[in-house]
Amino acid sequence: MSSVSGHRQRYLITSTGALYIVDVLPEDGLNNYRCTTRHRYTGESRQSNSARLIVSDPTNAEPAILDGFDHKEVKINHRVQLPCKASGFPTPKYRWLKDNSPLEPDSRFRQTISGLLIENAQPSDSGTYVCEVWNSYGNAEVMGRMYVKQPLKAMVSPRKVKGSVGSKVSLSCSVSGSDEYELSWYRNGEIIYPGNSVRFTGLNRENIIIEGMTKSDGGAYQCFARKGKMSAQDFVQVILEDGTPKILSSFSEKVVNPKEPLSLVCNVKGTPPPRCSWSLDDDPVIKDAHHHLGHYETHEGHVVSQLNVTHTQVPDGGLYRCTCSNSAGVVYHQARINVRGLASIRPMKNITAIAGRDAFVHCRVIGYPYYSIKWYKNSVLLPFNHRQRAFENNGTLKLSNVQQVDAGEYNCRVMVQPNKMENQSVHVQVRVPPYIQPFEFQRFTIGQRVFIPCVVMSGDRPLDITWQKDGRPIPASLGVTVDNIDFTSSLRINNLTPDHNGNYTCIARNEAAVVEHQSQLIVRVPPQFVVQPENQDGIYGKTVTLNCSAEGYPPPTIVWEHSKGAGVPQFQPILLNSGSRIQLLSNGSLLIKHVLEDDSGFYLCKVSNDVGADVSKSMYLTVKIPAMITSYPNTTLATQGEEKKMSCTAHGEKPIMVRWEKEERIINPETSRYVVTVKEVSSRVYCIFLGIIQLTVQEPPDPPEVEIREVKDRTIALRWTMGFDGNSPITGYDIECKNKSASWLSAQVTKDVSPQLNQATIIDLHPSSTYNIRMVAKNIIGNSNPSNELTITTDEAAPDGPPQDVTLEPTSPQSIKVSWKPPQKHLQNGVIRGYQVGYREYSPGGSHQFTIISVDSTGDTTESIVLDNLKKFTQYSVVVQAANRAGTGPSSQQVVTKTLEDVPSRSPENVLAVAKSPEVISLSWMSLPRESLNGNLQGYRVIYWANLPDGELGEIRNVTTDQPSLELNGLEKYTNYSIQVLAFTNAGDGVRSEQIYVRTKEDVPGPPAGVKAAANSSSAVFVSWLPPLKLNGIIRKYIVFCSNLHPMVMSEFEASPDKYFYMIPNLVRNRQYSVWVVAVTAAGHGNNSEKITVEPLAKAPARILTFNGTVTTPWMKDIVLPCKAVGDPPPTIKWLKGNTNGTPTPVIVDGRRSVQGNGSFIIRTVKAEDSGNYSCVASNNWGSDEITLNLQVQVPPDQPRLTVTKTTTTSITLSWIPGDNGGSSIRGYILQYSEDNSEQWGSFPISPSERSYRLENLKCGTWYKFTLTAQNAVGPGRISEIIEAKTHGKEPQFAKEHEIFTSINSTRARLNLAGWNNGGCPITSFILEYRAVDSATWTTAQRTSLTKSYILYDLQEATWYELQMKVTNSAGSAEKRVTFATLNADGSTIPPLLKTGDPISDNMSGSGGLKMVVTITSVLVVAVLVFIMLMVLKRRRREQRLKRLRDYLAGFFSLHSKNTRTPDTVNKQQQTLRMHIDIPRAQLLIEERDTMETIDDRSTVLLTDNDFGETNKQKSSTVTHTVHYQSLSQATGPLVDVSDARPGTNPTARRTAKAGPAAARSRYASQWTLNRPHPTSSSHTLTTDWRLPTPRATGSVDKESDSYSVSPSQDTDRARSSMVSTESASSTYEELARAYEHAKMEEQLRHAKFTITECFISDTSSEQMTAGTNDYTDSLTSSTPSESGICRFTASPPKPQDVSRVMNMAVPKAHRPGELVHLPPYLRMDFLLNRGVGAAGESRGAAKLSTSQESLLDSRGHLKQSNNPYAKSYTLV
Repeated sequence: MSSVSGHRQRYLITSTGALYIVDVLPEDGLNNYRCTTRHRYTGESRQSNSARLIVSDPTNAEPAILDGFDHKEVKINHRVQLPCKASGFPTPKYRWLKDNSPLEPDSRFRQTISGLLIENAQPSDSGTYVCEVWNSYGNAEVMGRMYVKQPLKAMVSPRKVKGSVGSKVSLSCSVSGSDEYELSWYRNGEIIYPGNSVRFTGLNRENIIIEGMTKSDGGAYQCFARKGKMSAQDFVQVILEDGTPKILSSFSEKVVNPKEPLSLVCNVKGTPPPRCSWSLDDDPVIKDAHHHLGHYETHEGHVVSQLNVTHTQVPDGGLYRCTCSNSAGVVYHQARINVRGLASIRPMKNITAIAGRDAFVHCRVIGYPYYSIKWYKNSVLLPFNHRQRAFENNGTLKLSNVQQVDAGEYNCRVMVQPNKMENQSVHVQVRVPPYIQPFEFQRFTIGQRVFIPCVVMSGDRPLDITWQKDGRPIPASLGVTVDNIDFTSSLRINNLTPDHNGNYTCIARNEAAVVEHQSQLIVRVPPQFVVQPENQDGIYGKTVTLNCSAEGYPPPTIVWEHSKGAGVPQFQPILLNSGSRIQLLSNGSLLIKHVLEDDSGFYLCKVSNDVGADVSKSMYLTVKIPAMITSYPNTTLATQGEEKKMSCTAHGEKPIMVRWEKEERIINPETSRYVVTVKEVSSRVYCIFLGIIQLTVQEPPDPPEVEIREVKDRTIALRWTMGFDGNSPITGYDIECKNKSASWLSAQVTKDVSPQLNQATIIDLHPSSTYNIRMVAKNIIGNSNPSNELTITTDEAAPDGPPQDVTLEPTSPQSIKVSWKPPQKHLQNGVIRGYQVGYREYSPGGSHQFTIISVDSTGDTTESIVLDNLKKFTQYSVVVQAANRAGTGPSSQQVVTKTLEDVPSRSPENVLAVAKSPEVISLSWMSLPRESLNGNLQGYRVIYWANLPDGELGEIRNVTTDQPSLELNGLEKYTNYSIQVLAFTNAGDGVRSEQIYVRTKEDVPGPPAGVKAAANSSSAVFVSWLPPLKLNGIIRKYIVFCSNLHPMVMSEFEASPDKYFYMIPNLVRNRQYSVWVVAVTAAGHGNNSEKITVEPLAKAPARILTFNGTVTTPWMKDIVLPCKAVGDPPPTIKWLKGNTNGTPTPVIVDGRRSVQGNGSFIIRTVKAEDSGNYSCVASNNWGSDEITLNLQVQVPPDQPRLTVTKTTTTSITLSWIPGDNGGSSIRGYILQYSEDNSEQWGSFPISPSERSYRLENLKCGTWYKFTLTAQNAVGPGRISEIIEAKTHGKEPQFAKEHEIFTSINSTRARLNLAGWNNGGCPITSFILEYRAVDSATWTTAQRTSLTKSYILYDLQEATWYELQMKVTNSAGSAEKRVTFATLNADGSTIPPLLKTGDPISDNMSGSGGLKMVVTITSVLVVAVLVFIMLMVLKRRRREQRLKRLRDYLAGFFSLHSKNTRTPDTVNKQQQTLRMHIDIPRAQLLIEERDTMETIDDRSTVLLTDNDFGETNKQKSSTVTHTVHYQSLSQATGPLVDVSDARPGTNPTARRTAKAGPAAARSRYASQWTLNRPHPTSSSHTLTTDWRLPTPRATGSVDKESDSYSVSPSQDTDRARSSMVSTESASSTYEELARAYEHAKMEEQLRHAKFTITECFISDTSSEQMTAGTNDYTDSLTSSTPSESGICRFTASPPKPQDVSRVMNMAVPKAHRPGELVHLPPYLRMDFLLNRGVGAAGESRGAAKLSTSQESLLDSRGHLKQSNNPYAKSYTLV
């Protein structure tokens, strides 16, 4: 038979499974028809018996319904077919009606052969449908109802529910899609049943209300709606906050005075907001005129309740309680308020106490103060037993576990005054609560009688006893009788029914309490049938259900038994196992699947529940067997011409029809070649078939079709399909396999593979090798030809061999270079794509875990990697593994090496210093732990220096030792020493310890350094002395000795330690005295000073007691130069100052300098120029005396010379050479550093003894700026030049030899990211973006690390994409952009990406193309002509401008030659002529009188080495040229750098500047001198020690026309190597700032203003400049005004200075018109104009260039090419 599915024009399968044939033909009767069904879920198929169609001639007949419906359900928007098919002749006609009305035309309704088809069913389609059928012989109809089901949808509201414990929550569930549904509620997955706190409302329980929410009621609430097979659900989260009231703030116990207002506040929170009430001594506070209650809610939802009492009185005192409650709980706070006044007891109420519970009796005392509260009972002080406790502080009496003996009168006595008592009594009555004797219901059966008593065994009377059932009064309908007699109550039931089931509660009440007892009554009901078993038929192989159900209480148990056969039943239990064919259903029925013949017989359903007698009922199951064949014909081979017999056996319900078919056609037994016989044997049918079979010719088989099933590294799995077997069974297969390069003669053959197999696996192959495979099939006839030949490459396997020749080379204290060679070729098992290097600290036991680093293979013969960040001086073991795509191979043998030594990373700890004597200090410290040494300890170094009394530092010394202790000998006595200790290894010195300070012990002092004595009068002399050079301690006093030799008399006079003068009175005139002085410390008397002989005189000559010497003072301080003189008459004092010519001159006395009455010379705000020799001359009529004081002004130290000595990826080591100390010892250094692109500066203090410093933990590949400042006693000095250094590393790079894509298909692309090199710095960010070229939206993927590969998923097929990658590390970032295209679905490529063009031009014809060519040619010709004309015009204009420039230069020279005029003329000239040069956009402006012209031409002037040597050549006249610079003023922080070391960066802050080949720079003017010219005197120069020269003569007037010339000096030491960049301009700024700091203090310069800047020209020819080379070797030609790096302010860090000096800091300011500053020689033109002019500046007639200069200029005035390395070319624009 064939399927009818292919003949849909004539065959139709109805909804019931019937087959409908349209237009029956005679040949339809020749076919057999079978129905095949398939189980939708299990896939099981079953086939019906075949049927024949009897075709007869048509006869007239009325319509008969073949297929119809009465009910149909369909989901909305689905298709539905309403069947309606009828037979009849003539062919019937059909018409459809809906709800008794003809169907309206609708495209969704269509009449088909089988009925009405409705597409996209809608709810409005529901209704009653009638199909009317008729022909000429009658009619019929099909009526049915169709219902369109909408999907159920449930929604719970509200969507957000927040409640609190104790609150009420209501939820509503709205259901759409059906009016009829079942609804249920769940909480946290468990169904909710109605109860005391839960109730449902609505027709379908769509509303749920929960009263008094508890914590367990929170969670997810679900609403489930069900109708038939449809269901829907929704849920909301009910969040329960802990709404229990909590008091946030409240009142406390206090004492108030009468009539004083009182305010008590309770601040409480809770949900819902709580309500508060107030009580005083347990009585509510009543609101009246004196008591005011109020409350309000804060914006945070808190409730504030207030109680205000006005005019407080004594009765207002007591225990106040604030009680706040809501549905979640209650909280209260109480505190006592005492009102001053006579104490008394508030009246007390009698108390009823419950026996067995605790009771409290309160004695409420009002008034304050009171002294004690005591309780008595029967005049006995309480407590007198363990159940009593009296609280004296608040007057409360506690009675625990109250008993009857506790009843009685209690007396509270309060001592209100020392001799006065107040008392009150209270009566306590004890009540006993009821006690019910427990009872239980026995086991009762329906129909029995019940009597249960409830006996109250104890408790005070009267008693009230009641009963409840299930928490409610017992309904009268149950017929339950309750009998109450005194203290008992009984419950009687005459006839038990199931309705009496429930919980019965006996409740007893009296005045003391309410108690209850509960018991459950269970009424047992014997079993009875609900459905009794009945005899049934079952069909063999089908499923049958034997119905039986029963009821009773407890629920009965149903057991089935079976008796086979139709004889007398012998029932046996049926074994029921899970999964068996026979199962017991939940309602008690028996389900039998796949009914067998043995299942027939009697079945007994037995019901029992241990109540009454069991019940049972039997039934008989008859099994019907359909016809079936039990044995099939055998298939045998036959030879042509032979006779063949076949037989079959069938059985089943009779009668059975048997027929034979061949190839689905019925065999007609009447033909001569077929004989069919049928006979019945033992109720079975036996069939015999006789026929002739054609002979089959056998031959060798066809080769099999071989294909690959699976390929692995060492196996290949084959699968084959057998072809024609040659009509002979296959006896086996041979599989041949060989290496691709070998011949088949050497192939490996696997013979005689079983013919039952269609797959095999070839084993023991070599990974990553290519093989050829073929097969041969065999039968008894012979072998087939070889099959198709397969070429297969096995997968890679993990390498079998380790890398070879692994060697280790330590390269630094924290890095090791690992080198190795790949494994042997035959052991690689594929392409080695990478290696895994494992390293760990070496230990014999190997306890450390390996750290693994993956390395990509370079393909070289030797691979290597550097392991960084290792521990210093530590042994490491290293192994290497090779890896391919399949995995990682074996490890190499461990190789061990040790990292190099380094300096110790920690300082010695617990450094202790003890002074043993005045010259010895003993030191000790803890030895460094081994892990901090980083090498072999060579010893310890002790660095120490003396901190001298004058604030200076002594010589810095160091001594080494190999022990952790040391004694320092030969120290200065009583001197404070600074000491540091460090450890050192072969690599150098480690970290110094913190400075510790220790002072040597005190000793006797040395002799005073000098003694003078002079007569003051005829009876007195003055003695003066100097302190000892060696104080050796604290001077306690001085002793002045005076002795007279004739006679021998010696006197002692004591002087305080701070006095250095003493007058010895009462001496004899003209007698000689010896005088000497001794200093005294705590250790004793020192040595005597030298002895001085003195004689009192009446006419004493002038003598100065002050000593010659040196006076040292910090600058900017007031200094007093003493000059103590004596004589008779008192001498006259005169002060002189030495000049450079050797002739002292009188000192100038002004507002800053003055001579005091005692002869002292005071200089206020001392400056550096005040230094020098000052002489004090004292004279009177009898003589004179003179002393000289050398005044040394200490200034801040000069800048150190800072250099970089070493850099790594994370550290920079700096070293420096100190500058001039400014006259005071260096106290330390401050190192400041900043990232190149940051404005934040960090700083480190450094010991004065150090000359290098290493900064750790820096960013890799990052530029840093450094400055160093020295500090002395005056303060911080000049900031060093800013130097730049870069840590090792650079931005990432992508190797060109790496392919970026490893594979691309239609929807995915794999990127090969192994080509990215991190530049030596770890990758911090990887951003990948891609988009289709016709899309504006980028898809972004961002990662913090870079993997070897990345896959782009979900790409569009056959689309061009744009890809951009950005890889970032701390050194910078790199980008790569590519385009790629995905493939077509068949794997083919797509056309290349074309540039966007004019679509019109793409469709131009040939003539149009020619027209376009002509147009383009014309445009090009016109453009060339215009360009030529512009060049001609430009050349002419340039020649004109050059001529004008030369004219102006000639005129300028003529004006300049007049500089020798008088100052007034010069000043006037300065008013009318001004030259303005602004670099980099330099403009030459010559302004004369009221006209200004801008010369726009370019002119190149030559500077030679002679020109740069004009630094010291100062002109006697003021050159009237002004340089105007735009400057940025800022008070603090780094100055703004308007240029950059690397051109093209932001001028105000370097962000992402990159150093490139064109980034080097050359600078001049590292040191500038500020010259102030004057018409009558030479210019004065502020040199590096900042001493101003002598002021001008009195009467000179400063004018705005005065100028200060700034000239440069060369500094060839400023350079920048590959890792260091020197910011040379910082010294320029600092020097001028300090000069300005001096200058603005000068009165005559008070109004002067300066602009400080540095100009230089960028050199783009080289990135590196070598230290020590001449800067002139670089070309300084500036070609465009936009070139960066020409003029700049230096970015300097904030100076480390105190606040008091900030106001004196020089700040750059912009020039005002008229202010004049001389140009540096390399920016001036006067050297050209004045070339050859004498020192006097004689006038010349015309401006003329020298012959040497002219020879260097071409015809255009431009510089010729020259080999002079010192020649500089500048372009003025």
